[in-house]
Amino acid sequence: MALPEYSMRQLLEAGVHFGHQTHRWNPKMAPYIFGARNNIHILDLAQTVPLLHRALQAVSDTVARGGRVLFVGTKRQASDIIADAAQRSAQYYVNARWLGGMMTNWKTISHSIKRLRTLDELLAGEAQGFTKKERLTLTRERDKLETALGGIRDMGGVPDMMFIIDTNKESIAIDEARRLGIPVVAVVDSNCDPARVDYPIPGNDDASRAIALYCDLIARAAVDGIARQQGDSGMDIGALEDAPVEVLEDVKDEDAATDQPGEADVENQPTGQAAQTAATPAG
Repeated sequence: MALPEYSMRQLLEAGVHFGHQTHRWNPKMAPYIFGARNNIHILDLAQTVPLLHRALQAVSDTVARGGRVLFVGTKRQASDIIADAAQRSAQYYVNARWLGGMMTNWKTISHSIKRLRTLDELLAGEAQGFTKKERLTLTRERDKLETALGGIRDMGGVPDMMFIIDTNKESIAIDEARRLGIPVVAVVDSNCDPARVDYPIPGNDDASRAIALYCDLIARAAVDGIARQQGDSGMDIGALEDAPVEVLEDVKDEDAATDQPGEADVENQPTGQAAQTAATPAG
């Protein structure tokens, strides 16, 4: 396999070049801005293309070394796309809410994951001696934990890389990644700080078509890494009768995960300009 291919035209059609209104910009994004039209910043796709390739290579290399990639995107338009991309590439995701300490207090999070597994076992059968009310209470607890932790329940430890949509909304996740030295690949819109990201991808982080394109490319890069890893091992994993199973470490920590809300969602201002026309700055 090889890294996924993409074109400037694909980026244009997905609206990757549309930034936010000019008065909402972060000056640190100045090097990545091509110009402005109708008070909307236009991002420089000539820089996005090579930076996106660099990010895809980093993801593939990380997975090829046996690393784990955590997809993070909790905003409404990213949530389902993030989960689908992570699942397709055998990676992990957080798409509902970032829990404070999700990375920096992994032992506590592991305890919550263990509780989730216990609830799954308790609710697996119908005749478990629970009253209807007790079963409803356990089901609600299980569903809440599944929503928050379902995407990382099999991760087995902190990830080796994180891919993030909307660095402003996911600022707590980035803070924790930086504290632990976890490399971050992230889409940076015109109102973001690229200095907080190891592999910035200048682009629209609000349009669903753009988000779908980023996630698809990152997922395919991860799949490429898996293929490289299997090729390097010389093992035909597809021919094995029993697929390899990752052993997860049991953690006996009695603390509970602390829930911290993310920052307010920020929406891009839509524009009706055609992609090719909008890519030209105002005179």
